[in-house]
Amino acid sequence: MTTATAPDDPHRTTGDGSGTAGAGVAAGPFGALREQLTDAAATFAGSADALAGILAGIVDDVDRALGERLEIFPVCHHSPASALAMVRRLRHKQPKVIYLELCEDLQPLLGELRNCRLPVAVQAFASELDGFPAEWGPLSVVAPVTEASAEYQAIAYALETPGVELVLVDRSTDHVFQWSPRDDAGPAGATGPTDDAGPTDGTGPAAVTASTGGAGEQAALHGDAVGVEIGDLRPRFAELEAYLLHHGKVRHWSEWWDQYVERPLAGADHDTYRQVMVLIGSLFRRLRPAGSDRTERDEDRERYMWTRMREHLAASGADPADCLYVCGAFHAASRVAQFGLDSPAPDFAITPRTGTRWRYGLIPSSHSAIEAQFGLAPGSVSIAAATWTKAVSGSGLTPFRLDGQRGGKGRGRRKVAAVAAPTGPMADRLSGFLAAPPPLDGLDEAELRGWCVDIVRLARRNGYLASTADAIAVFETSILLAGLRNRARPTPYDFADAAVTCIEKDVVPGRRDVRRLCEILLGGDRIGQVGYDALPPLARDVLDRLQPLGLDLEKRTIGRALLDLHATPALTGCSDLLWMLRHLLPADAVRPIMGERRLGHRSIQESWDLALGRHQRALIELGYEGVTVEQVLEQRLRRAVRGTDATAAGALAAVEDAIRLLNSPRLVDELGARAVELLATERTVDDAPEVLRRIRRLLAHHRATAPALPAWCEAFVTTGYAHYCTLLPTAFVEEETGVRQVGAMLGFLFSMESLALSLGCDRSQLELAVAQSHPESPAKVALLWAARHQLGLLPLAELRERCAELLANPLVVPAFPRYLSGFVHALEPVPGLAPFVVETMSTAFARLPDPVLLPWLPTLITTLREHGPELVPLLVREAARTFPGTLPELDAWVPPWLAPAPTPTPSAVRVGPVGQVHTLLAAHPAAVEAVAALLGCDGGWSTPQATPAGPSESALVAAHPDTVEAVAALLGGG
Repeated sequence: MTTATAPDDPHRTTGDGSGTAGAGVAAGPFGALREQLTDAAATFAGSADALAGILAGIVDDVDRALGERLEIFPVCHHSPASALAMVRRLRHKQPKVIYLELCEDLQPLLGELRNCRLPVAVQAFASELDGFPAEWGPLSVVAPVTEASAEYQAIAYALETPGVELVLVDRSTDHVFQWSPRDDAGPAGATGPTDDAGPTDGTGPAAVTASTGGAGEQAALHGDAVGVEIGDLRPRFAELEAYLLHHGKVRHWSEWWDQYVERPLAGADHDTYRQVMVLIGSLFRRLRPAGSDRTERDEDRERYMWTRMREHLAASGADPADCLYVCGAFHAASRVAQFGLDSPAPDFAITPRTGTRWRYGLIPSSHSAIEAQFGLAPGSVSIAAATWTKAVSGSGLTPFRLDGQRGGKGRGRRKVAAVAAPTGPMADRLSGFLAAPPPLDGLDEAELRGWCVDIVRLARRNGYLASTADAIAVFETSILLAGLRNRARPTPYDFADAAVTCIEKDVVPGRRDVRRLCEILLGGDRIGQVGYDALPPLARDVLDRLQPLGLDLEKRTIGRALLDLHATPALTGCSDLLWMLRHLLPADAVRPIMGERRLGHRSIQESWDLALGRHQRALIELGYEGVTVEQVLEQRLRRAVRGTDATAAGALAAVEDAIRLLNSPRLVDELGARAVELLATERTVDDAPEVLRRIRRLLAHHRATAPALPAWCEAFVTTGYAHYCTLLPTAFVEEETGVRQVGAMLGFLFSMESLALSLGCDRSQLELAVAQSHPESPAKVALLWAARHQLGLLPLAELRERCAELLANPLVVPAFPRYLSGFVHALEPVPGLAPFVVETMSTAFARLPDPVLLPWLPTLITTLREHGPELVPLLVREAARTFPGTLPELDAWVPPWLAPAPTPTPSAVRVGPVGQVHTLLAAHPAAVEAVAALLGCDGGWSTPQATPAGPSESALVAAHPDTVEAVAALLGGG
């Protein structure tokens, strides 16, 4: 056999080594076809230049690929025709070595497919990057596997046949990202580089594409992982694809492929299948934009694979006649210099891997997830699976299956009536295939009738008012649509279009529309599952530790677990694990219905909804991070406080989680020390409310559970006191800092003041900070007044006068709600102001006229709702305590701030303030005796004297005149 050498590659040789040059030479079995295409191009285009070169080059590519000593088996992913041809070829040739286009570092995982129910995806995952941009992380690569795929048949044959070696020869997952442009945002825009131009330009063989997501849970099973598959045949020339779809009278590429390639090749012999697939791969390869980065990466992958195959053959000494190279049809038509075992070109220089540590495992997949991952039409993989099942049953073939494969029967022992591959010289099968009309399959009424009945039944279950008349309409419309599309037999695509036309009347009554129901009918709701033995150690440990719950956690249904920890203390370990999983997994994977876990509190009864089987991928990826859940949680908490975006509030949250979930004092001290460091370096106070809320809760917990505060708590209080005193003047005047943040700062300073002073802080620092604050915003002005009042610099009477002046000024009245907002936020640092705030608000309602008050109320309500929702309840409770509780009391009720001061009694006037104090002490003898005992005084003085102001006054009162005067002032005395 001879092969014409294309002019664009100096390394091309003929199959027999003769090496003829020129595109127009008619040689080999395809000489007549080449000459026929050249003449047709000249007739059609008026010359034999560009078009003739393309057509002749396609024939040259076919001749070259099929003349290679190492047999090349071109495939298309999820193609039943490729899978059927693969089964036939494997049973006839029985190769000893199979080279498979798949990432070479995924090979150790393939044996674990025995423990899974397909479809599943082989995954490589990396969260700690070394050699890649940090913004790409985490990196994830998946390779979906379905039974209706040629790669699975090759894998099953190699793993189940003794003496057969399977070798993966494609670049490693590390090289997938090494060869990606560094200016990409990453898969799905966030997690790493893409290797595709997108569905518009088409996707290539063994394509690496970004997950585009999809509607529904199943479409998101792969997450943001980069996908790797074999043989994604699709034009990379958008105009060509549009032309084919238009003239093929189909809506999307998957339907075109099914009609014009898949069905004609389903029963083709081996030579015809190979020649047609290489021809299609060559056509799409030559009709693509030149000079793109994608083209260079495709060619580098081909050089990589041929280099790996040469290395293996040299090391193992295998006979190329006993080997089979399974790759995408796109790569089978390769024109790189390294193509072929006899190529004189040097091997490709393979760069070493980066220091990134990759972890490997299997995750569940689904038809919808594969379609979303690779930009396929919805339902196309489900239709391929249905076509595969029917083709297998009709052809008598026994497909290969891994022993122990879940979800199906064994491989079987019956003999196969397979189409034998020719053993003589290769003949031209392309001419006959291209010239013959497509085979016309007869109408299978039983199949179509079954689809119509089943879709009506599914539609009724999902809320549609479908009937037998709709089933008849779908049947007839399917036949009509097939006729309009030049098909004698309706395909699943025709049936789905007919079902949508006849059943989808107006709106979708439930969660699923009719097209989705058609996918489910054809197997589109099938989701794979990773078996227990194929799970990582962490996932197996979780399932083992949750066994006492008595639930089948591998099911995809939601299970309800009831835990009575008082009656069954042995379930405490399950409860602890569930709360940790609640923190690590998606919210609906582990959801508490009853019970809570907070600082210092554990419920004695809990109820959980568990859907671990539905979120198996998340549990598996958790296993990539550690061996136990506790280890993973500890690592995540450490990463949370060590990241570049870590904050003091986040570190305090991590401390809470460590106490609630892990109960590790060592880790709590480490995280607390980090919180102190972060607080000291913060230059903004945006998180001040969160910091105040969390540190209060942590201090209360430690005071209740430990004899002394931890060292990090004391350091946090002293550091925070100095830090917020320093930032307080700036925060008061900055417009970017809200009133809520300033109120939280003051809340920290005043509520932590006694503890901070006891630990060595200086109160004068706070006084200076308040004195240096000069806000202009009304809300912050009110906050400053409250702070000065708390420090004793602004008496309550003067504060009341200032508010009265504001209400009396017509120019200030419209802004008065903002002053009230400041006072409401002041309840955080100065809760004793609650009566005054109620008084101020009531005074405003009483004094303002209706024309002013009514427009003012909406502003007040929105201001309180926006700026102080958590403080309004405190205000409401104070109002409830102040105002009368019944309607009759309201008529005689006098506000406390308007009630007249009590008139002194004659005895009080006569005895003076000292006498009032003595009367108070005499009214409470028990308390007086206790205080006297503490002071070391005898109790003989406690008897009241006849003349309280006389010289017989008690020694205690006489010895402390300043105290007497202070108490008298509080009692209203002179």
